Amino acid sequence: MHINTKLIHGGISEDKTTGAVSVPIYQTSTYKQNGVGQPKEYEYSRSGNPTRHALEELIADLEGGVQGFAFSSGLAGIHAVLSLFSPGDHLLMGDDVYGGTFRIFEKVFVKNGLEYTIIDTSDLAAIEEKIQPNTKGLYLESPSNPLLKITDIKAAAALAKKQNLLVMVDNTFATPYFQQPLALGADIVIHSGTKYLGGHSDVVSGLVTTNDSQLAQELAFLQNAIGAVLGPQDSWLMQRGIKTLGVRMEEHQRNALAVAEFLESHPAVVKVYYPGLTSHKGHELAEKQMSGFSGMVSFELKNERAAVPFVEALQLFTLAESLGGVESLVEVPSVMTHASIPKEKREAAGIRDGLIRLSVGLEYVEDLLTDLKLGLAKAGV
Repeated sequence: MHINTKLIHGGISEDKTTGAVSVPIYQTSTYKQNGVGQPKEYEYSRSGNPTRHALEELIADLEGGVQGFAFSSGLAGIHAVLSLFSPGDHLLMGDDVYGGTFRIFEKVFVKNGLEYTIIDTSDLAAIEEKIQPNTKGLYLESPSNPLLKITDIKAAAALAKKQNLLVMVDNTFATPYFQQPLALGADIVIHSGTKYLGGHSDVVSGLVTTNDSQLAQELAFLQNAIGAVLGPQDSWLMQRGIKTLGVRMEEHQRNALAVAEFLESHPAVVKVYYPGLTSHKGHELAEKQMSGFSGMVSFELKNERAAVPFVEALQLFTLAESLGGVESLVEVPSVMTHASIPKEKREAAGIRDGLIRLSVGLEYVEDLLTDLKLGLAKAGV
């Protein structure tokens, strides 16, 4: 079944009781049992809810997993995944991951005994070099946030498997529409569902899936034990958003490429990060492992002091954190989404103060280009 069809008919796409083509919002916390210790399919909505279950089946179907898990945020999903590891375990992590991911590693799991090393995961030799006797996992973003680095997931996973490492891939930027990490060898796929999957900036969620039955059992336990589950209303919103993922991602990609090409040709811009550009270091690899390049573009101005005046001058690109909605957003990672990463680590990874990240939305592309032109002019560059 083609993914465009799965987006609409995958998972549980209708209510088995009434035949409703939209799974109802089961707004309940508990369920009547047949007798003492004899629950029906559901017994308590932290452990399971029909609306949430439909979403979980859908993300598993889209990513090729055996079971899906819906959380109250992307970071709640990451928390559950990292809880698979034990004190003393060591993980390898990309050097420009989302700031919240770095924060939960550094501020939560390190004090609980987890160790990690930051590396450029697009460099396979760097992965191999930094594997230690206690290394248990490899955490990837591809494309990465915010520098849009491309990691060879298949090669990295093959390398990791030789050392019995668990391979986790944050697939938020690409979405299952453009990339299938489990098919490339990953063990677990993570999404901030808040972004492209929801697609309308109206719900916060996290989604996780795996193609390993044992890992699925462990994640199910952690989801229930930790308890940061997605509510039925938000689960319904996520399913509604996912139905249009295909048409949205195609348009995001078209607009993003036009924006990236414009920025690359502008004299005030020193560098553009977009895997759809042939000038991007990972372009050929992205073409190989992805079916599209998504809608995120990052770039640097020659005059980094103009970054703040520029973003504040924009009218259609809203100055805000998050990404993946129908509206275009702009942010400065060093003081917004990645501010939790120490400056020296940010700059070592290439996240400089003049870096600007765009989430290119679905507006008419010529209007977006005009907004960028006017913003650059107002910023004096």
